[in-house]
Amino acid sequence: MPLTLSSSAFAEGGKIPERYTRDGKNVSPPLKWSGVPDKAKSLVLVLQDPDAPNGTFGHWAVFNIPPDVGELPDAESGKPGPAALRQATNDFGNAYYDGPEPPIGHGIHHYHFRLAALDTPSLAIPGSAGVERIWQEAKKHVLEEAELVGTYERNG
Repeated sequence: MPLTLSSSAFAEGGKIPERYTRDGKNVSPPLKWSGVPDKAKSLVLVLQDPDAPNGTFGHWAVFNIPPDVGELPDAESGKPGPAALRQATNDFGNAYYDGPEPPIGHGIHHYHFRLAALDTPSLAIPGSAGVERIWQEAKKHVLEEAELVGTYERNG
């Protein structure tokens, strides 16, 4: 069974509800996954916006997720999720989830939630390294990957 990632808040390619954006409550959306490979020793989840004006923008990274964890419930920004989860500093400078906030009038942005099953129990990297650095390190250990894309647009 392949690794899959989904959310009860929005469908693949669908609009991310305002609640999960910086225009709303800035709450991380509920995410569920299945099909974690038996050999997986940890999971990593990142949220990136490749449509940002200055290149890919990192909104969130959670790493060293135990392989038996199958979901992340929605959580108020800044509040810790399941015990022992590590979160990296995002491109807003916060070590927690920060949702979509594209420039007004910039068009539709695509937000890529990427989940990877890793062959290592932990990434030996400080969370302060940032979302992109966490993802680059994770890619060295990927057994399998899943992606969920949501969209968001801000009009004047």
